Amino acid sequence: MRTFDFDVAIIGGGSGGYAAARTAAGAGLKTVVIEGGREVGGLCILRGCMPTKALLYAAEVLHLANHAQPWGLKSRAGFNFAQVMARKDELIKDFAEYREKQLEDGRFGFIRANARFLDAHTVALDQGQPVTAKHFVIATGSRVASAPLPALAAIGYLTSDEALTLKKLPKSLIILGGGAIACEFAQFFARFGVQVTLIQRSPHLLKEFDDDAGAVIETVFRREGVTVLTGTKLTGAEKKGRLKTIHFEQAGQPLSASAEEVLFALGRVPNTDSLALDQAGVQTEQGRVVANGFMQTTAPHIYTAGDCTGPHEIVHIAIQQGETAIHNLRHPRRKRAMDYRLLISVVFTDPQVAVVGLTEKAAKAQGISCIAASYPFNDHGKSLIMEAKDGFVKLLAHPRTGEILGGACVGPAGGELIHEIVTAMAKHMTVQELAVTPHYHPTLAEIWTYPAEELAEKIA
Repeated sequence: MRTFDFDVAIIGGGSGGYAAARTAAGAGLKTVVIEGGREVGGLCILRGCMPTKALLYAAEVLHLANHAQPWGLKSRAGFNFAQVMARKDELIKDFAEYREKQLEDGRFGFIRANARFLDAHTVALDQGQPVTAKHFVIATGSRVASAPLPALAAIGYLTSDEALTLKKLPKSLIILGGGAIACEFAQFFARFGVQVTLIQRSPHLLKEFDDDAGAVIETVFRREGVTVLTGTKLTGAEKKGRLKTIHFEQAGQPLSASAEEVLFALGRVPNTDSLALDQAGVQTEQGRVVANGFMQTTAPHIYTAGDCTGPHEIVHIAIQQGETAIHNLRHPRRKRAMDYRLLISVVFTDPQVAVVGLTEKAAKAQGISCIAASYPFNDHGKSLIMEAKDGFVKLLAHPRTGEILGGACVGPAGGELIHEIVTAMAKHMTVQELAVTPHYHPTLAEIWTYPAEELAEKIA
């Protein structure tokens, strides 16, 4: 019988990898984490959730200070961009150091090296001896996608990673993309005085959400001075002097936009190219590690978690996947499948956009029958007090039983408010039950009772 150096070797020390490691070590498995990144912490801590939200909150404070007239207040706030970035850096340093301490606290081995499969049970390291393991968990995350136009590389552009390390603000900026990354950066830069042009391929921003959500964000962005161009096709790029120009088509018409800098925000791709996964019998599709619902790859003893496999690049999903992978390699006869019924998505623009479960768009695509009702924030007591009038909440329910199938919140504190519907759906509550659940007045949360009451009447 072959012996191995470790019971489990986890490649990648981000959120998914760390979750797998602490779960495996807690179960008594001899475990090692192999991390080849220059920094430790994973995308969320280093270049994703935490730094972007730190900057967005600074932009929100600045915006509120400079738009205080509705409350009878007079103020005009300035800013020191270097200090804004320094605060973000200090926060990220603290988060990253804490994660590094967790990885080095002795519960499992921790090797700083890049790994590459030699066979199904062995990885070579770019420093040190090869490592063997009975099981592996691949959790190598993602990297910024390559630009679709060769001309973009010729003129130079910022990635989302580089935008987080800017020393000074450009006077003008073109952002390519209309997803969460593009929208969050667009509002951040615009609120710090940058002239922003957002160019999106789809008919609406945030195409993964229902069109009504994207429409609210488009309205707010335009009101705040962002030029929003949707339904476009990129055709070229050039640089003249200090300005960079993007050429595109919209409704069949050739157009162009120019700015000091271009931010490419069209997403990320799995970070798997250097792993030689074919040597281990692990299949990929466009770089994404192919896995079943048990997080098991095409090599039965190798599992995966996080952005390198998807299908949803979200931190809490990566953590669940890492935990699920370890459970299943420990209990092959009692496997537990991932359940994405309670999938949550949040975009931290202002207003925030948050969704759990089904959207109307997804329900239609999947042929799922549902009924929906919405209620606007511009007719709600607490949001009127806050002068937070943009957006709405929406509930989707089963047309016969009334069970809540999904919820959306485009509005103030949307990322917080959506968790009421997450909790309701976790317990399979109906709109009838939500409608009669006590809500304090005046609160933002009580807005959920209005669409719940409307749907309850339809079902009754």
